[in-house]
Amino acid sequence: MKNWMKALLIIAPKDFRDEELFHTKEVLEKSGIVTKIASTKKGEAKGMLGGKATAELTIEEVKVEDYDAVIFVGGSGSSIYFSNKHALSIAKEAFSAGKVVGAICIAPVILANAGILKGRRATVWDGDFVKMLEAGGAKYTGKNVEVDGKIVTANGPHAAREFGKKIAELLR
Repeated sequence: MKNWMKALLIIAPKDFRDEELFHTKEVLEKSGIVTKIASTKKGEAKGMLGGKATAELTIEEVKVEDYDAVIFVGGSGSSIYFSNKHALSIAKEAFSAGKVVGAICIAPVILANAGILKGRRATVWDGDFVKMLEAGGAKYTGKNVEVDGKIVTANGPHAAREFGKKIAELLR
């Protein structure tokens, strides 16, 4: 058994939500989890609040078997993944392999569109995103953070640290 866990954080190349990446990543790393960042392109990505992150690999290069958790970070930019075949495939593959799968803010829509939230409790940022989640078969709970099996969803930046903690707990 390996003694270090790895989590992949998938962000939009622009307009990811800063706290949802940075706070989640910080909590995971403090728990001893190694993190990597992926996006549609390698290099610098910009957050909605001006934060910068470096994507080390593209979503096309992601090998799900290399990670114990796959996390989709929200922010308005994450809507580019709602129908992205690579993103949906990563979510499905991670779920099928029994990995921890996380999504925060509007990103739970990606999980719903990947078909992995059918009959499961989940949360998401409000408004039309709730309808999108339910269209994918999820049971919307409205909680800040919802855990159903190995799927963790959260509804926005204020929930990022708790979101990170729940993922870290599942990886222990």
